[in-house]
Amino acid sequence: MAANNNIPLSVLTSHDMHKGSRRSAGFHPSIWGHYFLPYSTQTKEANTQECQEHQQLKEKVKNMLVEAPQISPQKLELINEIQRLGVSYQFEKEIEATLQLIFRSYYESNIQEDDENDLYIVSLRFRLLRQHGYPVPCRVFEKFTGFDGKFKESDNVQAIINLYEASHLRVHGENILDEALIFSTLYLQSMQPNLTNHLKSQVNEALKRPIWKRLTRIEAKRYISIYEFDESHDVVLLKFAKLDFNMLQKEHQWEIGCLTRWWKELDFAKKLPFARDRLVECYLWALGVYFEKQYYLPRKFLTEVLAIATVIDDIFDVHGTPEELFLFNNAIQRWDASAINELPEYMRVCYIALLDIYAQMERELGPKGGAYQVNYAISEMKKLVGAYYEEAKWFHDGSPPNFEEYMKNAIASSGYMMVATSSLVGMSEDFATKEVFDWVTNEPLMVRASAIIARLMNDIAGHEVEQQRGDVDSTVECYMKQYGKSEEETVKELQEQITNAWKDIKQECLEPNFVPMPILIQIANLARVIDLLYKYGDIYTHSTTELKVVITSLLIDPVV
Repeated sequence: MAANNNIPLSVLTSHDMHKGSRRSAGFHPSIWGHYFLPYSTQTKEANTQECQEHQQLKEKVKNMLVEAPQISPQKLELINEIQRLGVSYQFEKEIEATLQLIFRSYYESNIQEDDENDLYIVSLRFRLLRQHGYPVPCRVFEKFTGFDGKFKESDNVQAIINLYEASHLRVHGENILDEALIFSTLYLQSMQPNLTNHLKSQVNEALKRPIWKRLTRIEAKRYISIYEFDESHDVVLLKFAKLDFNMLQKEHQWEIGCLTRWWKELDFAKKLPFARDRLVECYLWALGVYFEKQYYLPRKFLTEVLAIATVIDDIFDVHGTPEELFLFNNAIQRWDASAINELPEYMRVCYIALLDIYAQMERELGPKGGAYQVNYAISEMKKLVGAYYEEAKWFHDGSPPNFEEYMKNAIASSGYMMVATSSLVGMSEDFATKEVFDWVTNEPLMVRASAIIARLMNDIAGHEVEQQRGDVDSTVECYMKQYGKSEEETVKELQEQITNAWKDIKQECLEPNFVPMPILIQIANLARVIDLLYKYGDIYTHSTTELKVVITSLLIDPVV
């Protein structure tokens, strides 16, 4: 929601009005500083021997995929392993052809196979097909329930794990899968004390975060170490996964090294010390959306946009006075370098950097005819800043919104309309066409759902700290006050809204759809990043512990 830029300053009255009144959030400085800078001068290319070995191993894995019996359980298992090891992007055509054949055989031609009564295989097949957008009917699970609709007890823990994972691919109205999730969760929780260490670890990871919500690179690093100790692992596949991970890691190290150089030159840590300095965390965010080598340019742009948006958020949330925020919002809505003269010095630093990011991207894309993409991204950044300004006015006016008003503004203030649009800039026009940009900026259900997940998870994770420093009411406070609910009741009901938003995302991914699947996966990945950053507290703002471990794993430590 864009703010009204014509509001006179006299309206902006509050206890915090005078220019010297500043709040402080006490954000910790970057834990990375210039750590990654040396990578910018190192080669990102693998040596000739590595490239040759990589190509040879890739051909062998490809042959394994092609030669496995077409619709067999073995082929499903192989696809699952390839995906979880993080190398499925190397075999997209082969995997898609196989899944298409499986879907047509089982759900269009109604071929009956011996494994139809095997919960392990039925669950695995259901999850793999749904992940790729195939509308597999949920009735495939009816044979595993009794007359009362409840799932039958089983002593096959692996089958129940697969059922649990499959249940997370449910959409609205699939009551049998809602029941499957309840049943499998309770079963796995009750079985934990009796399991071997290997199975216990597997169950713990599943209960913490199902496969559907995991980010590819994080899961690949974790799963490689597990797969290696599985006695039945394929030596060729494991070797290929390790080599592929390390070769890509070199690319990513070079990228974050170059971005660190750019960030160092801006010197925001010194010039804007009140704001969160989270460049490396922003790069991880972009890496969660797309990690493949060909997405270097959009990944770079998205990282820069996320880093600058974080600073702008902090200007509106904790540092700017009402007069300054009025001027800053006006300047960004104008998007004109001449507006710099109206801003205080610290805002000028941010404003110049903001305009430069988009101007540089226009120069990059201009020769390819893609400069128009940047205009879409600028428009969404303006909307985001307008939403930040709206929240700032609520705070400074001392007039918190009701829940509906807050949520209407939240579609923009979550940042995910802006982020979803920005993530497409620089992508190949095979996927990111003008029609796709028109779609993403028209607030489609999938993007709205991602924005709702982002806003609600962020607020649930951080509202207590924000209230202590005196921020505007979040969704939690708005909901509690409007509906007379306790904090516990409110969080539970907001969690239900998050669950429904995930169902919207999964529904939108099912065929037929107008938008190419890679774009839909990107937007789903944006929601997955939020799940990583906010499910167990705000580890983006407070990035010294769990997020440090993730970044070290993906960007520093190679697979050995």
